[in-house]
Amino acid sequence: MPEIVFKGKEYVYNHHLTVPYRPLVEHADKGIGPADLAGNLVIHGDNLHALKSLLPRYAGKVDMIFIDPPYNTGNEGWCYSDSVNSPIMKEWLSSNPVDADDMLRHDKWLCMMWPRLVLLRELLSERGSIWITLDDNEVHRARMVLDEIFGEENFVATCIWHKMDSPKNTAEFFSEDHDYLLVYAKKKSEWGLNLLPRSEEMLARYRNPDNDPRGPWLLSDLAARNEYSQGIYPITTASGRVIAGPPAGSYWRVSREKFDQLDRDGRIWWGENGDNRPGIKRFLSEVKEGVVPQTLWSWHDVGSTRNAKQSLSQVMAGAEGDLFITPKPSELIERILEIGAASDALILDSFAGSGTTAHAVLKANAKDNGSRKFILVEGEDYADRLTAERVRRAIRGYAWVGTQRETLLEEKLTFTQFKKADTWLQKIEAIKVREGFGADVPAQMALGAPEPSPPTPPLGTSVGRLPGSEGRKKRFDKITVKIDDGVLRVEGEKRISERVEGLGGEFTYCTLGEPIELEKLLSGEHLPAFDALGAWLFHTATGGTLPVPPKDAPAWYLGEAKDRHVWLIYRPDLAFLKSPEAALTLSRAREFAQWSAARAAAGFDAKGHLVFAPAKYLSNRQLLEHGVDYAPLPFALYREG
Repeated sequence: MPEIVFKGKEYVYNHHLTVPYRPLVEHADKGIGPADLAGNLVIHGDNLHALKSLLPRYAGKVDMIFIDPPYNTGNEGWCYSDSVNSPIMKEWLSSNPVDADDMLRHDKWLCMMWPRLVLLRELLSERGSIWITLDDNEVHRARMVLDEIFGEENFVATCIWHKMDSPKNTAEFFSEDHDYLLVYAKKKSEWGLNLLPRSEEMLARYRNPDNDPRGPWLLSDLAARNEYSQGIYPITTASGRVIAGPPAGSYWRVSREKFDQLDRDGRIWWGENGDNRPGIKRFLSEVKEGVVPQTLWSWHDVGSTRNAKQSLSQVMAGAEGDLFITPKPSELIERILEIGAASDALILDSFAGSGTTAHAVLKANAKDNGSRKFILVEGEDYADRLTAERVRRAIRGYAWVGTQRETLLEEKLTFTQFKKADTWLQKIEAIKVREGFGADVPAQMALGAPEPSPPTPPLGTSVGRLPGSEGRKKRFDKITVKIDDGVLRVEGEKRISERVEGLGGEFTYCTLGEPIELEKLLSGEHLPAFDALGAWLFHTATGGTLPVPPKDAPAWYLGEAKDRHVWLIYRPDLAFLKSPEAALTLSRAREFAQWSAARAAAGFDAKGHLVFAPAKYLSNRQLLEHGVDYAPLPFALYREG
């Protein structure tokens, strides 16, 4: 398979192994509900370090990943910030941000993405999938990187999101109206998607003109282009007309025997007069519950960039600081969840931005009473005031003060139509009268008409209102008329204030703790909590995630791996760690062995033991007699890189 070559690849290829483990630190005051690292999470910190921190608990457990990384357009101002052991790449740290004049911006983007994609793959379950939004700047390079990391055999699709609800007439060449959505599976042979529900428009195509007791049906063409050896034969219609065979270049899609069988079963439609070329009736009651997703996604169905910005402004009304300038529509991520995630899925977004993914997950749960969970990671300083704040508002509800707009007229203007300005002015005037307003000068000037003299209102008519508009109840505060990208729009605007009900739920806000480093452990400068160190040791020793221990587990027990029980004799207290109390002794080895023997007698698998401790006071032969393998602290931390 071809591979992509870029500057710095040899340094970032295994960079994820050198990233230090930093335990998650909970901030109960910034979340909602009790702090719970097994629940919904919003993590503030470098996403590469955060992904490494998630491994002990979530390796192989994430069902879906959605990321919206920098598109690398040259004007986003993103920074390369990974501390890679390379003189060239260390120099990159001083040349931030990455802009359009940076000749190495594509190399930097690839170096930034590579270790993150490697860790994301480790977090995915065997049935998981990753969805990535990009544009033409990097999508082709991303495909090659993903083929290398995930395997080209696990590529699923490239979806096209038509994101613009109107063309950009200021574009130099083409109006770029779409983004890409790359979809890869961890293991495509084990991944499956969900069908989408049929729309009202789709259901309306099913009818029942012959009152068939099997219900409404859709007519399917009997002819097909695919060559079929039994697909050429004459057919006599119900009225007696003979059809010599299928249309030129096609074949009947079923054999004569199958056709006659379908006809006897009332599954062939001959038309109301019995003289039409026959078709096959496909009954709604017999087709799949949903429809297969397509790769073209219209903004009508999944939202546009303009919709996304408006929605974010509504949710975050009154919030401090600038809003995220390029949010994705909630509808887009809701569609992704609908296709690729079960109702109890764990969803990860490591480029969380404005928190749209969490909002979409909460909406999906509220809609079907699901139990989906989310993990968001955001490294920028707005992680609390924007990312987490949006989640808080989505959960609790929020007051929305904004402008409600209703389109009253929308028409694309051609030059011919433009010459009929008087006709369009009359239409606009009629709309204004209907809504209780009179025509205004700006509306006429917007269409290029000369500014008229103000009409003299008849006696008893208020200024600014045309005859016929008196006494009408206004639905809007004002009527706006504009021409935008060649489209005439007349909109009614009304300032409204309302309360949006909360979706419910909880989440824990976290930051990244101090790295677990050998030197600091040896000196006692920084000793991590038991849970944090235990989760990391369990993962590095077994490759698994730390399970919930049984209720009867003795002290120092971490959890059960596939082939052994894992223990950690540790307290974040240097005096304790240097004392005989922290050592693995014969009595402790016996205690561990007796506990597991009791579990085996109760029907559980008999397993050996791996014990992490600062010291041991018995020989390897004695340990072996009790099925114990000893791993010294702190050196065992780095045993597997």
